[in-house]
Amino acid sequence: FVNDVLDQEVLRRLSEQGVGLLALRCAGFDNVDLKAAKRYKIQVVRVGAYSPHAVAEHALGLMLALNRHLVEANARVHQSNFAIDGLLGFDFAGKTMGVIGTGKIGSILANITQAMGMKVIAHDPIKNPACEQAGIEYVGFDSLLVQADVISLHCPLSEHTHHLIDAQAFAKLKPSAMLINTSRGGIIDTCALVAALESAQIGYVGLDVYENEQGVFFEDLSCTGVQDSLLEKLLSFDNVLLTAHQGFFTQNALENIATTTFKNIQLFAQNKPLLKDSCLNP
Repeated sequence: FVNDVLDQEVLRRLSEQGVGLLALRCAGFDNVDLKAAKRYKIQVVRVGAYSPHAVAEHALGLMLALNRHLVEANARVHQSNFAIDGLLGFDFAGKTMGVIGTGKIGSILANITQAMGMKVIAHDPIKNPACEQAGIEYVGFDSLLVQADVISLHCPLSEHTHHLIDAQAFAKLKPSAMLINTSRGGIIDTCALVAALESAQIGYVGLDVYENEQGVFFEDLSCTGVQDSLLEKLLSFDNVLLTAHQGFFTQNALENIATTTFKNIQLFAQNKPLLKDSCLNP
């Protein structure tokens, strides 16, 4: 899965045990050394589009919850506090939505937010014709940072996107801007993010991923606590909403993940070609 390390050494050991197929139950593959996999003759498959709607809708959920202070509001009423002081939000309609990465997930969120009355701009080295036809304007990276009221990240993690949102990027944002990340934690420089929060360079942050999430996310640490000072600092801000990589976690997505994964395993066992849109190193 997303936080399993599949580097050269791991792949070498798998190869020695006769493993010929590595099935990822996710879309991202930044945790896999594909060159080593090819060298050891291990085929790698993924689930490329298990449910792009699930992740796009989770990004929207983070946006809505942050803007309307839904977590705090719910906590208040459970304590019989029905005051609305401090819960002031804003209309998304009329605001500018910036989508970085317009593949399946990013294009769905672009369509949703456009339907909400937002002006949508996008940045992606490869333009999506469907987005262009919908009237979504592609702009340069710096231009998007300057213009957007809300920025949502939907690009894969690679050497080109690692710490894409760094101190320089935060300096270009509107102080009221909202940043959403449901992609991969390493796209944001967390130290720079904390500094931006401390200096009020950003208004709201919604994260479903964290660059040091391995060994933390998907685990219940309520008894032992989190031994990560950076994460603890991040969670200390009232304008930060963090979920533990659950954007994909819908019934539809799990069914699609299981179906695609088992189909590839079945084809591999029958020595038949694997699903074309799943193969990472054909």
